[in-house]
Amino acid sequence: MPVAASLDFTSLRAAYAAGLDPADTVREVYRRIAAAGDPGIFITLVPEESAIAAAGALPDRSESTPLWGVPFAVKDNIDVAGLPTTAACPDFAYAPAETAPAVARLLAAGAILIGKTNLDQFATGLVGVRSPYPPPLNAFDPAVVPGGSSSGSAVAVARGLVSFALGTDTAGSGRVPAALNNLVGLKPTLGLVPTRGVVPACRTLDCVSVFALTVDDAAAACSAMAGVDPLDPYSRPGPAPTASAPPPRPVLAIPRDEDLFFDGDAAAALAWAAMVDVARGVGAVLVPVDLRPFLETAKLLYDGAFVAERYAAIRGFIEAKPDSIHPVTRQIIEGARRFSAADAFDARYRLAEMARLTAPVWAGTDAMLVPSIPRPMTVAELEADPVVPNAKLGTYTNFVNLLDLCALAVPGPFRLDGFPAGATLIAPRGRDTALASLGRALHAAAGTPLGKTAWPHPPLPPAVDCAAAGEIELCVVGAHLSGMPLNHELRTLDARFLRAVPTEPSYALYALPGGAPRKPGLLRVKSGQGAAIATEVWALSPAAFGRFVAAIPSPLGVGTLQLADGSRPKGFLVEPEAIAGAQDVSSFGGWRAFISSLA
Repeated sequence: MPVAASLDFTSLRAAYAAGLDPADTVREVYRRIAAAGDPGIFITLVPEESAIAAAGALPDRSESTPLWGVPFAVKDNIDVAGLPTTAACPDFAYAPAETAPAVARLLAAGAILIGKTNLDQFATGLVGVRSPYPPPLNAFDPAVVPGGSSSGSAVAVARGLVSFALGTDTAGSGRVPAALNNLVGLKPTLGLVPTRGVVPACRTLDCVSVFALTVDDAAAACSAMAGVDPLDPYSRPGPAPTASAPPPRPVLAIPRDEDLFFDGDAAAALAWAAMVDVARGVGAVLVPVDLRPFLETAKLLYDGAFVAERYAAIRGFIEAKPDSIHPVTRQIIEGARRFSAADAFDARYRLAEMARLTAPVWAGTDAMLVPSIPRPMTVAELEADPVVPNAKLGTYTNFVNLLDLCALAVPGPFRLDGFPAGATLIAPRGRDTALASLGRALHAAAGTPLGKTAWPHPPLPPAVDCAAAGEIELCVVGAHLSGMPLNHELRTLDARFLRAVPTEPSYALYALPGGAPRKPGLLRVKSGQGAAIATEVWALSPAAFGRFVAAIPSPLGVGTLQLADGSRPKGFLVEPEAIAGAQDVSSFGGWRAFISSLA
């Protein structure tokens, strides 16, 4: 059986279903690594015979092994028993006794570990060249930095050497390398994936990230790792991302023109404009917002006392062996000595103020879309100034973890010079699925190949369009529809769009008397004597559903609706007495069409 050319999950699964042996995939992976000729990608490889043996020892494929036969790599600041953890500092290296839970869960899901990848030392940097090992080469242009700190992981995926790779992301290390190598970079909600077994950079801000060829692949890997670790004090429960459909009219905040920074790069500005067009093409409603509070927040990470957390993470080592640390890394981390404990509290107070200032952006939007980076930075620029270009790369990333947001970097239309470009979706914690839903649509619509390969984006698998365990389906028919005036109430409750489906033809729709926004009333009538009314079905947690229902005013209520797809979600209904004097608008087939007729 020939080996699958593309290592995206869809292609691999099809090849395995046709009879491909995972051991042959492993052999092909090691052949590609040798042919790549880049010694800077991996710090340590699993011996090929050991990886082949792991492939041969896989259990039968089942629902419990969703990553069956998928090759992956791990950033070398994440523990794997039997392999050294170096954090790109040979004098710091140690032999972990236990595999980090995030990696252990991937192995249990059937993934096959290939090796551990290079990084900016101690995960400090966004450039990918602050390592005593040969730096990985950018997959598109060796004159451009590969992006850090998770440089090796990104390049390994971009060059088609593994299907996905783990990075870590504190200030943008899971997103900047994705942008510079035409990849998906998923930075989940803090605590969703355990960080026990990860060498900390800033322990309160660290998270394990995923580089993948598609959004669905990244979401699948993240879902396999997600879940509370009782031994990790920063672990917390939350919904893992799934491949849901995006709402028909997502509302995306974008920076005002005056807040955009491309560092004088016209090609970067044009690529951003092209990505904005892609967003419009998938139906997004774009709302310019003031990005200045976010950019002000970003300065807290390195320009203030928060850098002291990096010092705390390796205090014993940096004080005992300062000369073992990369000069630039040491300069940055030792800068923490100029701050006091009082400065740290002042920084926390300022962060709380910025969180309050930025919160209104999320009330009326599904997510925010920003450029992933201002522009590519060259190796020569970093050699001339190792700090300022690095800081510029974090323009649109440094504020995310400080504000407890989740993010997803996706490839977009290429620049005019042929170099990749991309954008990042950002939302409050817990909205990981919403980002995955939007990101998969944007990536597919951009039409770019996967990574540095010629592999096309595979057809999007059907999206999950029903509620997950522990969720309740809610059907809306009026002002809560996507793009309508009250839809923000659903987004505020972290509801996620599932599907658009009409009712069975046994309902009448009325425009009720009253002020703006106008309100509909859906009334059940005899089967076959009514109309099929357009609806949307959203998923909410039980707590969110309870809060939503408690706020519904009379004469509306919630009952069980009968939809054309056979489902029976809860949804809005009106009391019969309330339709006296109301206008019957059933002939429009839905509230959105009726409202449009009034314009």
